[in-house]
Amino acid sequence: MKLRHRLIISASLPALLVAMHPAAMAQNVTVAQHDAAQPNQKKKTRQAQPARKRAAATAAEPKTAVEAKSPESIIVLGAGQARETQTISRTAIQEYTPGTSPFKALSKLPGVMFTSSDPLGSYEWSQQIIIRGFDQSRLGFTFDGVPLGNLAYGNDNGLSIGRALQTENNGPATLTQGAGAVGVAASNDLGGALQFTSIDPSDKFGADVSGTIGSASTWRTFARINSGLLKGGGKFYVSYDHQDANKWKGDGVQRQDQANAKYVQPLGDNLKLTVFGDWSKRAENDYQDLSLAQIKTYGYNLDNITGNYALAKQIAYAYQNGTAFPKGIENQDTVYYNAGGLREDAMGYGKLDFRVNNRLSGYVMGYGHTNTGEGVWVTPYTATPAELGGSPLSTRTTEYDIHRAGFIGSLTYKIANHAIEGGFWFENNNFNQARRFYPLALDGSPSSTHWYRDNAFATQWQSAFNTKTYQVHLGDTWKITPKLKVNYGFKSLIVDNTARAMNGSYLGTPMPTAYPSGSLNATNGFLPQVGANYRFNHNHEIFVDYARNMAAFDSAQTSGPFSTTVAGFQALQGKLKPEMSNTEELGYRYHTRTFQATVTGYYVEFGNRLLAVTQGVGIQGNASVLSNVGGVISRGIDTAVNWQFAPNWSIFASYAFNNSFYEDDVMADGKVSAAIKGKNVVGMPRNLANVQLGYDDGHIWGNVLMQIQDRRYYTYTNDAYVPANDVFNLNLGYRFKSHNFWLRGLDTQINVSNLFNKRYVATVGSNGFINSDPSGTFQTLQAAAPRMVFFTIRKHFN
Repeated sequence: MKLRHRLIISASLPALLVAMHPAAMAQNVTVAQHDAAQPNQKKKTRQAQPARKRAAATAAEPKTAVEAKSPESIIVLGAGQARETQTISRTAIQEYTPGTSPFKALSKLPGVMFTSSDPLGSYEWSQQIIIRGFDQSRLGFTFDGVPLGNLAYGNDNGLSIGRALQTENNGPATLTQGAGAVGVAASNDLGGALQFTSIDPSDKFGADVSGTIGSASTWRTFARINSGLLKGGGKFYVSYDHQDANKWKGDGVQRQDQANAKYVQPLGDNLKLTVFGDWSKRAENDYQDLSLAQIKTYGYNLDNITGNYALAKQIAYAYQNGTAFPKGIENQDTVYYNAGGLREDAMGYGKLDFRVNNRLSGYVMGYGHTNTGEGVWVTPYTATPAELGGSPLSTRTTEYDIHRAGFIGSLTYKIANHAIEGGFWFENNNFNQARRFYPLALDGSPSSTHWYRDNAFATQWQSAFNTKTYQVHLGDTWKITPKLKVNYGFKSLIVDNTARAMNGSYLGTPMPTAYPSGSLNATNGFLPQVGANYRFNHNHEIFVDYARNMAAFDSAQTSGPFSTTVAGFQALQGKLKPEMSNTEELGYRYHTRTFQATVTGYYVEFGNRLLAVTQGVGIQGNASVLSNVGGVISRGIDTAVNWQFAPNWSIFASYAFNNSFYEDDVMADGKVSAAIKGKNVVGMPRNLANVQLGYDDGHIWGNVLMQIQDRRYYTYTNDAYVPANDVFNLNLGYRFKSHNFWLRGLDTQINVSNLFNKRYVATVGSNGFINSDPSGTFQTLQAAAPRMVFFTIRKHFN
């Protein structure tokens, strides 16, 4: 009942604010004035110019401090666009604790759900982003145009934004909920696209330093040097950070080192070269995956028993010998000794922007990315051989190696009322993946957060994959009248997947593989997108959009068609179809200098849905069973309001209703294996709401954000779910304005996550989803962090 009242208030807020706003109450006068002024385009240009100047300043003059901004520049609700889109500014991202995933800032936008079990949202095992019922595996992600892949934990074709870009170097980020533009470099964007950007180097020489301390012994240091304009017009920055934090429960650390560098060089009046480089090294100890039954019995603080090696061995011996488990331990999966994730990435791109004349312009880009990674788990299912230590436990790894390179290009030609744009994207990705077991000594307290590369006593499986992606697109923006604009275009996508499975081994003896070799292809020559925007006057506009998209198959041993058995793969060949989506949107926007509002209704058909059912618990790493299992229908409404209701004060509110359900039962051998027709899609809440109250007078700034999530199911039959939650976060800061050398460019910031210390489940599905869990014993839930406090101090030197 409490949640229902909150949702009713949140859902009503956008309409209430529109009704209260003076411009809305005097709507007839406003419309008449702007209709009369419509032919005079100069008046509109003068009104829009400050926003453009502010945006340019943000990109060209990066500062470490959180700068004072008007509400229009913090969140822009897509005015003039022919699809639902929002842009969240660098300022809004910088208001969070340094090191926080930018997804946390984006999670206040309508229809977006982001969860993680750590306060900064950077713990990758628990990261989950869902938009209108589509999870991250079916969303497109780019950074400065470079594809980031599907952002899965075991990513086979990219990396997370937190490993690609330091948070201090984030520029604006743009979200398109329905479908990304046809030129987005993504082969899986069925449900939308997120496009991240980096800031440019400053024209002025300077240095930025900052330090953060906080709960769970968190500390982070950051330094950036800007060259300023060099002889010849070039400029660059170089930055480095180190971040270290203990887990908020249990034993373990979350640690990352990262460096960014960016160089911009004009080559005459019509040519510009941009070069960017990134390196990151990350190590994180895992939090225990929980079940509903475990939470009820042990509470949210149950975690891996790292540091208690003796108990871990007792549990393993009991499982292997069929004897009684230690007191308080139900089975071998109640708790594990330790687990962790290790990732090292290097990524870079070179981009050449050019302008041939006033009509023809474009760019070409080349990029590369290498990744080495391990997912580490100490397992009681496989003992260490006696001759190698004799522990009843061993360390199980999933090892990743990515080597990918690609090219992207675009040409825009403007003629009459048309802006015609076409381009291409090609990527060659070599991905190697293996499952290995390493020995543990009988005594001592081994760590799982170091790299395992030698002395494996067993290789369960290993495969080499190659994925080639070819995409071309063509589109036109046609301004038919001053009020009516139409976008139309299409893309063609071909993705070739090849797998070569190799034999495993045990103590040097080759073992036959259970996994397939072969190739698959996902091809569609015509994936159209068409949209229109009609502006009644300067304040009111409507838009409509349709898009069709395809998702390529994954090339990995842990997901997609190659994760099944040899027999299963042979049965799929010639029958498996790539997933498809058809998205329709209709929306309305209202905007003035101090007020923005938007409401969008959508209908999505998601066809040829692929379902991979894992056999056994996650730590066993068994092959999955994969098949096309029908479709999903999504219907919903997204609303948002951004209002500066008084000098220095603003309020942002968003509400999303999503009704996503399965169209078909899951069939096997002609029989119903899972009766899920009409059931809600797992992981996605039906209602999401956000309300943020902000203040900024140039010196003091702050905001408090309330976020509400409805219940979320983690079984396909909807017999198990986690309840709704409401969480508050607080951000406060002070900017010093002084001529004193030490105070000039200084600012401080306090961030409090989970302000009222709510205990709830953050992530559902961390270990996958299952058909049914009537006893509540499936371990796939991540507990949310309790209240945590962080303090940051920054200084800009020039």
